[in-house]
Amino acid sequence: MTYNVARTRSQKKPSTASRGIRSLSLAIVVPVGLTLTTIFWFGEGYPYKNLTRLFWIPPLWGLHLTSLSTTFLMGLSAWLVWAESGFHRTPMAIVMYLTQLGLGLAWNHIFFKTGPTQTGLAVSFGQLVTIFACSQMFSRINPISGDLVKLCLVWIWFLTSVNLYFVL
Repeated sequence: MTYNVARTRSQKKPSTASRGIRSLSLAIVVPVGLTLTTIFWFGEGYPYKNLTRLFWIPPLWGLHLTSLSTTFLMGLSAWLVWAESGFHRTPMAIVMYLTQLGLGLAWNHIFFKTGPTQTGLAVSFGQLVTIFACSQMFSRINPISGDLVKLCLVWIWFLTSVNLYFVL
């Protein structure tokens, strides 16, 4: 009789693995969905398409694809930190993560809707600083997460230089 009661309780309670999969998918789907929405609404890039670009400046589809990839990696990194209770130990890490997410969404809107401006450059620089802070904080909590953020840092540095090129 006791065996059946214990078995029933374990069947009702979701396993740790399924909770982990749900939280991982949420940590990735929400930011990627927000980025996709921003690209859909503001990603036409008419000002960007009309600019004369050098060979090292990617086409519009390349910017969108890497923007989605960066958002995916940042979501995965944030989940790795969250899984180790890193946001409880270092609450500023989630503030920096959410700030860089907001700045990334704002940059997409500014850069693709109005074109490369000084405002876009300031937002891009702010995102660069917040991702650097995320990299430092995430590395202390989970080294793999910190390494993933470093990939995003390289990409945002490149975007900042593209924006700087067009502003100058």
